Amino acid sequence: MKAMILLCLFCASLMGQKIGDLANIVGVRDNQLIGYGLVVGLNGSGDKSASKFTMQSIANMLESVNVKVSPNDIKSKNIAAVMVTATLPPFAKQGDKLNITVSSIGDAKSIAGGTLLLTPLSAVDGNIYALAQGALSIGESGNVLAGSVLNGATVEREVPYDLYNKTTATLSLKGSDFQNAIRVQKVLNGVFGEGIAKAVDSRTIKLQKPQNLSMIEFLALVQEVEVDYSVRDKIVVDERSGTIIAGVGITIEPIVITHGDITIKITQNPLNDPKATDIGDGTKISPAQNMISTSGKKPTVASIVRALQKLGANPKSIISILSTMKQSGAISADLEIV
Repeated sequence: MKAMILLCLFCASLMGQKIGDLANIVGVRDNQLIGYGLVVGLNGSGDKSASKFTMQSIANMLESVNVKVSPNDIKSKNIAAVMVTATLPPFAKQGDKLNITVSSIGDAKSIAGGTLLLTPLSAVDGNIYALAQGALSIGESGNVLAGSVLNGATVEREVPYDLYNKTTATLSLKGSDFQNAIRVQKVLNGVFGEGIAKAVDSRTIKLQKPQNLSMIEFLALVQEVEVDYSVRDKIVVDERSGTIIAGVGITIEPIVITHGDITIKITQNPLNDPKATDIGDGTKISPAQNMISTSGKKPTVASIVRALQKLGANPKSIISILSTMKQSGAISADLEIV
């Protein structure tokens, strides 16, 4: 598989973006829910009797409907124990529907075609916020040990948060940067009046609601305000697909690389090799001299990745080389491996 290079605007430049895309409102957030349940109606593909917790759960369920049976006497393979997860959005109200994900935790062969029995979903505080139930859909993933139920849970308890009556709010920038925090402060004070916004650290801006607006109206307007936002240099690498995403201007210091069978010197000096291969942007490769030249310019991540591909390096090797370059200080941009 060849590595894919996508040149995106991850360079450290100013970009106009809405504050709603750059910052979260503290307190307005999702909450994760989880529950343990049983999927029934499986055609012999459920948990085996060796899954003691499944047999005990079946016995407990039957006892709740006045059928008493020992877990050791249960031989059914049509039931599977599962974990159920969901996301409770902010301001969700009783009766709202949630999508749920159901995943097998026993030794079932498949939960396709099963039905999830009524399952309470709790948050980290231990309280039950939703009830889940429904027929599973496996989808196109091909994973028969996990499925989903669209609108499979109903909200039973609300997370109390009285935003309307608040007079102050807090923005949390998605990226930590002192300059960006000051820019957001200045633009909001320019729009709504001095003293409305105050940056207290590199990602937190305190807001004071204007007298003539409700908090909901104020935050709605704040999210639409555009600000010149600086984005730092970043390289994102997907190890599974071999995809490398880098800004067009991210440079690398001249360096000597040794990786497996590859030993190469990256230099800005012109090559004295008539057989050198030109790969564009002034970058040339000389396999005979084990050199990559960028003809007086600092080499970029894009040009070096193309050169390494020409030299036969596979995606795994290129990713390993970039990671080592970052550790050595040859690359100053942030490197994120996903």
